Amino acid sequence: MAPAITPVQTSANFPPQTTVVIIGGGIVGLTAALTLAERNIPVVVLEKGRIAGEQSSRNLGWVRKTSRLAEDIPLAQAADRLWAEMPARVGSDVGYRQAGIMFAARTEAQMAMYEGWLKSVSSLHLDSHLLSAQQIAARVPGGSSQWTGGIFTPSDGRAEPTLASSAIARAAMAKGAVIVEHCAVRTLSMTAGRVSGVVTERGEIRCEQVLLAGGIWSRRLLGNLGISLPVLPLVCSVLRTKPMDGPTDIAVGAPDFSFRKHIDGGFIVTQRGALDASLTLDHFLLGTRYLPQLRAQRDFLRIKIGTPFVRDLMLARRWQASSRSPFERVRTMDPPVNAGLNQEALTNLRAAWPVFSQAEIAEAWAGTIDVTPDSNPVIGPVAKLPGLTLATGFSGHGFGTSPAAGQLAADLVCGDAPLIDPAPYRFDRF
Repeated sequence: MAPAITPVQTSANFPPQTTVVIIGGGIVGLTAALTLAERNIPVVVLEKGRIAGEQSSRNLGWVRKTSRLAEDIPLAQAADRLWAEMPARVGSDVGYRQAGIMFAARTEAQMAMYEGWLKSVSSLHLDSHLLSAQQIAARVPGGSSQWTGGIFTPSDGRAEPTLASSAIARAAMAKGAVIVEHCAVRTLSMTAGRVSGVVTERGEIRCEQVLLAGGIWSRRLLGNLGISLPVLPLVCSVLRTKPMDGPTDIAVGAPDFSFRKHIDGGFIVTQRGALDASLTLDHFLLGTRYLPQLRAQRDFLRIKIGTPFVRDLMLARRWQASSRSPFERVRTMDPPVNAGLNQEALTNLRAAWPVFSQAEIAEAWAGTIDVTPDSNPVIGPVAKLPGLTLATGFSGHGFGTSPAAGQLAADLVCGDAPLIDPAPYRFDRF
């Protein structure tokens, strides 16, 4: 299952050439396309399935700075401003609400993590501040848990994944961008040592620059070109309740659940303390790079091996431009929902705020997150393939930072002054 996104009528035409081709119709690629179109730069977005069909519509919708690495916060700060401007920019509501995000701690050790993070970002002048148990009760009344304390960032917020990508796509097309769905890119064309186009299942498009914003699929496309991008998949299961009265408009994260208000009056809920790690070949090929994360988060991962391993092995890692690619065999990554994790989340939430005992599940879905070894994305050029820029590996943070990430990628493609310092996101750090 997947949440239903607002439909968009994309192009039936297949242009033979353009200035920039964007591979991937997720929210980062779409925001980059909007930025380029606003600068009157011809751009074509190619999506193997439907726009925002994968993680761009399946994420939690959080827009946060809290608990991000210090070097990643300038991107999140820029995203705050751009999210606030987005409704006027695209001419429709994207569900953005700057209602704040609060994290609650049960133990002194958990509280110490928030205290340490706050000290680490003290020079960035955030509005984050620590909360006592009494302050948590005042902000989110009706609770029954004994919290040690928490942290709250009033300027954090949320937006709606099922609205935002569609609105951005429509605005980009209105300003001249071309978006083609059901058109997989098989490989890149090279001329005199640099990128000169893309080869798709429908033919070739000549271009001057390519932006790869393919999410979890970026590693496979690059691998066929001899470039290793270290990303591994994790799966998050999510549920949405039917409309109900809730305790707060603030998004709340606890060690073993999270919730935030949905635009229809229900709540988006997940088991914040667990993600599924269904092993694939890449886990064995790249695993040593993730050892620090594994040591720190072993209890966070539900590791298993099964059908995803076999399905991954069946997808080609090398193919010719004339051959059917893996992206044509799997148009949409649609992992099964872990109903047990969703039930854990709901049980834990009901124990903490009994008002959720009345919650009824309206729908549930799962999405695949592409995680890098340091949990920061890659936004920048690939030295071995001049003319190729990456915007991928967002590690579960892509939706929240997407307006800034897409603009930064567009800046780098154009050679313009970047929105923020891109150094933390350079590809060669790996």
